Amino acid sequence: MAVYTAVSRLELASWLGDHDVGDLLEHEGIASGIENTNFFVTTTRGRFVLTLFERLSDTQLPFYLELMRHLAARGIPCPDPLPDRHGALWSMLAGKPAALVTRLQGNDVARPNAHHCGEVGALMARMHLAAADYPSRQPNLRGLAWWSDVAPRLGPLLASDDARMLDDELRTQQAFADSDIARALPSSAVHADLFRDNVLFDGKHVGGAIDFYFAGWDSWLFDLGVACNDWCIDEATGELHAQRLSALLGAYAAERPFTAAEHTAWPMAIRAAALRFWLSRLDDMHRPRAAQLVTPKDPGAFRRILASRRKAVPPLAAILQGIH
Repeated sequence: MAVYTAVSRLELASWLGDHDVGDLLEHEGIASGIENTNFFVTTTRGRFVLTLFERLSDTQLPFYLELMRHLAARGIPCPDPLPDRHGALWSMLAGKPAALVTRLQGNDVARPNAHHCGEVGALMARMHLAAADYPSRQPNLRGLAWWSDVAPRLGPLLASDDARMLDDELRTQQAFADSDIARALPSSAVHADLFRDNVLFDGKHVGGAIDFYFAGWDSWLFDLGVACNDWCIDEATGELHAQRLSALLGAYAAERPFTAAEHTAWPMAIRAAALRFWLSRLDDMHRPRAAQLVTPKDPGAFRRILASRRKAVPPLAAILQGIH
């Protein structure tokens, strides 16, 4: 959510004229994140979030926008895209595809506890069940195909130990993806980026999940691995925090019990989630994009997380029993 594309007050006011949201009062760039250009927008009728899509094409956008509408219609607290007066969920602004969505109440939590993690686990289970009948199917654009493409370009830029770990993990994940266990995992459109800064808390309870623009078709277990690698870790070491991990996965299982295949696949899924973000942060570091506001992410954090997951991951049964 960096600011790559500047939008003047005049052109935004003109663009908003096609939406039934009142007159523009102010707009402010959002500095966090690295993928799209985002603004907080305040009008005479409310507060919204405006996104200009820097990489996604017009053929890809409906998957994300319609997914949010699908989830919101099923009671999932998430941004709801606002159609313009012609019924379109996006249109061009400052030369980029742009969409306006509702702005949720609440704030993100920098230092989560077990209660926060339990709320997130329950939310994820409800999101997965709500997405189960979402008809559109678009691959996770930062999934295995992307890993296989970008890793060979990054390998020569890494220290030898890191390059060897990257090559070994990619080969291991490719082999697992071809297994019967991987094919048996429950899947749907998933968020795929449910970090702490993408969940808002309104008091003690979840106010909603935001930023669905890395969503794609993947296993529910991979989606959980992404969340656990951010919500349930010791940041200095990358090690899993037992109490928070049990809270998140236990609350999830209370809403949607895990399958036998998921119990088997869990260690590989959480490793895959670590690999995905190590690769993307390495790619952002070595191939940066110019932006007015940008907050770079440290690839070293996910290097530590991946190294930790490759050593040992507690079995799901032990986590759910709180005995790991």
